[in-house]
Amino acid sequence: VSMVLRAEHLVKKYKTRTVVNDVSVHVKQGEIVGLLGPNGAGKTTCMRMLSGYLPADAGSAKIAGFDINHYALQAKFNLGYLAEHAPIYKAHSVLYYLNFIARARGLKGLQANNAVDDLLLKLSLDTIAFQPISTLSKGSARRVALAAAVIHKPPVLVLDEPTDGLDPIQKKHVRNLIVELTKSSAVLMCTHQIDEVVAMCQRTVIMANGCK
Repeated sequence: VSMVLRAEHLVKKYKTRTVVNDVSVHVKQGEIVGLLGPNGAGKTTCMRMLSGYLPADAGSAKIAGFDINHYALQAKFNLGYLAEHAPIYKAHSVLYYLNFIARARGLKGLQANNAVDDLLLKLSLDTIAFQPISTLSKGSARRVALAAAVIHKPPVLVLDEPTDGLDPIQKKHVRNLIVELTKSSAVLMCTHQIDEVVAMCQRTVIMANGCK
């Protein structure tokens, strides 16, 4: 099975401080790899470089074979990225927003409707489908952001703290969904919770002070 996410020797500096120093990560289809470390270890900066949100000062990252800096559009087409503070359109209802994202991701008609309905059920969002996102709890908004990241079932998922702010039942639903998505995806999941890694990940990359 090929490595669909491949990061090599990533480096990121802010002025004189190196926040990520020579980090390499490889993830293949069907695999969940945990990026584990304390707050401030450089995990989120790594995620931002992998997604193309932040340019690396050195090193490279490939998503499904496409370099994130040189073939950004193709790489992002094959990527689902859940950011630490994922932006979502708060004025819309959950259903409207997910339908919009599905179509923006290239899903059409019945395919888009089925993808939205499937995630509403699996993430227990069906009971709040018509609520404005602005009225949701932190945990519910987080699940909406996750649904938006995975709706097109991309070959690579980069998830930054996907269960942040969730109660135990919500966590279970999210974990089940992520495991199911590995049938067609490679998952890199950032967390500082060891129980999350034990429950879900086949391998773990441990980061501290910008190094692994």
